[in-house]
Amino acid sequence: MSKDIVLRAVEIWKRFGEVEALKGVSLDVFRGELLVLLGPSGSGKSTLLRIIAGLEYPTSGRIYIDGEDITDLPPYKRDTSMIFQHLALFPHMTVYDNVAYGLKIRNVPKDEIDRRVDDVLELVRIRHLKERKVTQLSGGQQQRVAIARSLILHPKILLLDEPLGALDLKLRKDLHIELRRIHQEVGNTWIFVTHDQEEALTLADRIGVMNDGMLIQIGDKWDVYEQPRTKFVAEFIGETNIFECKVLERMGDKIYALWKGLEIGVKNDRDVKPGENIYLSVRPEYIGLSKDRPVEMGYNVFHGVIVDEVFRGSYVMYSIRLDNGEVVKVTVLSKDAEYDPGDEIYLYWRVDKGVPLKE
Repeated sequence: MSKDIVLRAVEIWKRFGEVEALKGVSLDVFRGELLVLLGPSGSGKSTLLRIIAGLEYPTSGRIYIDGEDITDLPPYKRDTSMIFQHLALFPHMTVYDNVAYGLKIRNVPKDEIDRRVDDVLELVRIRHLKERKVTQLSGGQQQRVAIARSLILHPKILLLDEPLGALDLKLRKDLHIELRRIHQEVGNTWIFVTHDQEEALTLADRIGVMNDGMLIQIGDKWDVYEQPRTKFVAEFIGETNIFECKVLERMGDKIYALWKGLEIGVKNDRDVKPGENIYLSVRPEYIGLSKDRPVEMGYNVFHGVIVDEVFRGSYVMYSIRLDNGEVVKVTVLSKDAEYDPGDEIYLYWRVDKGVPLKE
């Protein structure tokens, strides 16, 4: 059964003078999903969000919500609501008045406003703060007020533009869990913009990776992480090792490539041909370590020396210089980290854990 598309962006271009902020972006968003647009500053993700919200208009291209062309409609005629990094709460108002504001200007009866405010504050777990001024709240509590103010309008699509960027790391991680819970309970569609890869992987149902005004790859977050299509995506999401190789030969579903004098086997499910220059991505967590040479079939095995280790709490990252002089990163759970700098070591990974990439 096909998924229900709630929003469709078709060939969106946006120019600011000579600068092309968006370059032909097309995107389908499914009803009820939490889509994260991930990319570095200047990649175009916030511009795309503002165009969906009606705060900017595209130079060319069209935006549809439930099949209706809303490209030229003003923001108040779109069934969307937007939360910014700078929350724009009314500092002189209480939590109740901030959250109720949108309903009051729509002339909703007061008893209904009271009921809906209580319901949404209960959802974001700050009902007990209803009568406080927002200036008396912590950053995390203010963020919950902003979410409640948007959700109370029952928008078809909630747009969030780096809403947690001003918060400290621990509070952001706590709110990631809360946002997932709120999204699952409310069930509407969210489009969330961030430059933080961990935030994207924690929150998303799907991730769209953007760079230089283009949507480079979009898909299930596991697929984007496990099967990046380009060198940029592989490097931007998570840690990885990138090997620049030349394809030597193709044998069945495998290719063999030369990397700085070492031959690497790769499972080839892409259009990669002998003689072609490619990049190969291998995640550090997919590489094993052993003091004895492994003999399993279907693995790449190389000898090296540990030159550095970095303790990161739950895991240790080793840097290993191979016999060709190149350094490879390997992560090991802290409880299994039994090696030290200077140790000679073999590292190995299954041939299907290397992903061939284009530039």
